[in-house]
Amino acid sequence: MTRTPAGRLFRTATGHDLVLTRTFRTPAADVWASLTEPERTARWFGPWEGDAAPGRTVRVQMAYEEQQPWCDVRIDACEPQRHLAVSTTDSYGTWLLELSLTEAEGSTELRFVQHLSSVEGIAEVGAGWEYYLDMLVASRDGSPLPQFDEYHPAMQPYYQGLATAVG
Repeated sequence: MTRTPAGRLFRTATGHDLVLTRTFRTPAADVWASLTEPERTARWFGPWEGDAAPGRTVRVQMAYEEQQPWCDVRIDACEPQRHLAVSTTDSYGTWLLELSLTEAEGSTELRFVQHLSSVEGIAEVGAGWEYYLDMLVASRDGSPLPQFDEYHPAMQPYYQGLATAVG
């Protein structure tokens, strides 16, 4: 199956923001549950454990990555059913992520943002988030989970082009 990349890249005062969106025909509360409840995150990203609250750190298992590693994720901000900001550091660097929900007329838009200090590796990062967000969609609508090779390396030229365009 051919996947179409939809991410956008914006220059910011501190680097760049990679922005991806998905729309769901359901209230924000239901999408929020898919983003925050461990048994539901396990369906598309991985389970997590710990005491989730702003300023606290939970452990998340990256269930769809090789060797299914666990990582620490700090909850930087949380406004239930509206906004979640988290950060983590691993061997690839620091990941600053924000997920925002906007509900209108029975649909909810998820706006996913990764704040980047550099666009190095954007081809892999962009394809990865496209994959995970489509995993979220599939976990919610019951369709087959996508395979990562549908995203990478096929989306590399698109994301490299974004990086070149914002220079």
